[in-house]
Amino acid sequence: MMKRNFSLICALVLAMPMTAQSWIWYPGDMDIWIGNKINNLRTERGSFYPAFWRADSHEQTVEFVKTLELSEAEDMEIQAEGRYGIKIDSHGYVFGMPERFMVPKGKHTLHIVVHNKEAVPALWLKGKTVVSDTTWTVTNYAEPRQADTWTEQDERPTFATAAQRPSDYRLPISPVSPIKLTKRSNELFAEWQSEGIGYLQLCGIKGNGQVNIYYGESLDEARDKHHAYLTDKVVFTKDSITDLATLAVSRRIGSDYRLVCSRAMRYALVECVGDISMESVTMQSEMKEVAWRGSFECSDTLLNRIWQVGAYTLHLTDREVMIEGIKRDRWMWSGDAIQSYLMNYYVFFDAPVVRRTIWALRGKDPVKQHINTILDYTFFWFNSVYDYYLYTGDTRFVRQIYPRMKTLMDYVQGRLNGRSMVEGQQGDWVFVDWSPKEMSKDGELAFEQIVYLRSLQTMQQCARLTGNPDDERLYGRATEHLCSQIVPTFWSQEKGALVHHTRRGAQQPGEITRYANIFAVLYDLLDEAQRRSVLSNVLENDSVMEITTPYMRFYELEALCALGRQRQVMGEMRSYWGGMLAQGATTFWETYDPKEGYPQRLAMYGNRYGKSLCHAWGASPVYLLGKYFLGIRPTKPGYTEWECRPCLGDLKWMKGDVPTPYGNIHVEMTRSQIIIDAKGCGPGRLIIGEREVAINPDCRVVVSHNMSK
Repeated sequence: MMKRNFSLICALVLAMPMTAQSWIWYPGDMDIWIGNKINNLRTERGSFYPAFWRADSHEQTVEFVKTLELSEAEDMEIQAEGRYGIKIDSHGYVFGMPERFMVPKGKHTLHIVVHNKEAVPALWLKGKTVVSDTTWTVTNYAEPRQADTWTEQDERPTFATAAQRPSDYRLPISPVSPIKLTKRSNELFAEWQSEGIGYLQLCGIKGNGQVNIYYGESLDEARDKHHAYLTDKVVFTKDSITDLATLAVSRRIGSDYRLVCSRAMRYALVECVGDISMESVTMQSEMKEVAWRGSFECSDTLLNRIWQVGAYTLHLTDREVMIEGIKRDRWMWSGDAIQSYLMNYYVFFDAPVVRRTIWALRGKDPVKQHINTILDYTFFWFNSVYDYYLYTGDTRFVRQIYPRMKTLMDYVQGRLNGRSMVEGQQGDWVFVDWSPKEMSKDGELAFEQIVYLRSLQTMQQCARLTGNPDDERLYGRATEHLCSQIVPTFWSQEKGALVHHTRRGAQQPGEITRYANIFAVLYDLLDEAQRRSVLSNVLENDSVMEITTPYMRFYELEALCALGRQRQVMGEMRSYWGGMLAQGATTFWETYDPKEGYPQRLAMYGNRYGKSLCHAWGASPVYLLGKYFLGIRPTKPGYTEWECRPCLGDLKWMKGDVPTPYGNIHVEMTRSQIIIDAKGCGPGRLIIGEREVAINPDCRVVVSHNMSK
């Protein structure tokens, strides 16, 4: 009874509409607006570098509607982001844009239309009994929807007061002084303890002239004036300051100046040209305030360091939205984002940034191209929605986003080939991974069919969740058809694995890659004999092309964990991520190949310093250690039920916390005892080998076991 009641209470709480006073707007618009701002921050040596995919905009004109039944006349206070008009019932609009207006006693329908091209049209309203909240309807004159806002769990501000305007949303900044500042002639060279992102501040400026700034994730990059990826130039005259990267002009006031654009940096070279000098520099660090709810500590200090650096890497890229790296793109990429979300569930449990990034990546209808133009990234987008629901139990968001899921799936299914499989078409980028050797992207790739299958399963589940039985049947039939085709089409008895691709249904000789086989293991498409075959013939076969990106290493190591190879994975983490730390990394990189020498390992995309040294997908150990070593995962949405399958590997002890919507699950394990404290969480179960122990809500469990071998 306790178990059933807890699940019911959690489901009701998560489904309840929010009624707190807040600014409100059309669903997804604030997220799309912020996403567009972030996607247009990239520069390369001072040149603007926009994202190369379609950018949708927020709705410019929306109407907020609410039917009221007032026992007495009510005075309303109103604020709006944009021009607005007020209409009560079917009467004409109230004159002007009054900051207060009176609604008479009785039943009335209130209409408030808001227009804004530059920012999101938003409404804040407060009366004695009536406030702006998510019980309002908002329409773009095509799709009436429930009004949206940010919840009290979102990062500050919460937009609860009239003064907390949505268009003013910014991440907080705080000063971080360099650990070393070297002055030489007309130059200053600054070094920080670790990589960060923020605004460089020039301090104690005297005279007139030009200041050239060269930033670096590495020491070599900051010192290389001809090739540093990020640069700034600022001209100081007696009365004005001109930022040449943005052409922003400001009055010269005081002796300090903060640069207009935030930059990634661990090092900065500041060059003074002309009759100008300065005393020092500092960085105004721009970081989101987010609690590190998850933790991991064990008897191996290297693994502890790997977890800490992984969490810090993720924190730097968990910003207004989840971005892939802080230096180069600073864009939202769907394939990067789905991994960031999964890591986030084990460190911050920052659900709002997941919702925001999912909305921003999807954009508006009609659909004209795949997300980020990448075939596989569209499928990762679908799958991220169900992952979000599984970890948070947030049905409200799934209902909001489902119409956009459906229209995107219509686009996908409109481009299937004659065998109802996905295949790259003109304009599609079939990515898969940055492979060390050339890899064919023609025909039907097994990997693409598998991630598409997972998307169909997601659509079926979300259709059921949102009460769309016709859609559920439609996607169920498509799922069954594709599932019945994948293994028969791509499995090679000779190779004992899935082949990389087919052309018109015919297997292509000589191509076995890890990608499809990894995902077939993760998505349970293989029987036990086939899983063992993939393990020996692919995952533990050095003749199969290796994976060199943390992006796909994420899935490869997860597949090995799913096959019970945690000790092997622990060794890989020490070798691969420990290898980056041995090279001086303070954040984890976009790619890492131990065979590459220095400074060649800094290069990428034909640029001497093109590689990102702070890349979200590099932080995967925080996910692996939480899910497969502490062993915590939800088995029902929102951790209403969960399990713990801890694995100590070769460690003497480990302990840590995994966040959930209702509190943390704390695990401690030695070679003779396991302690689980799950106060505030739903019922769970501890699984050790063949043994299973029930964990009731709000209980602390101590279990003895023997791992002497």
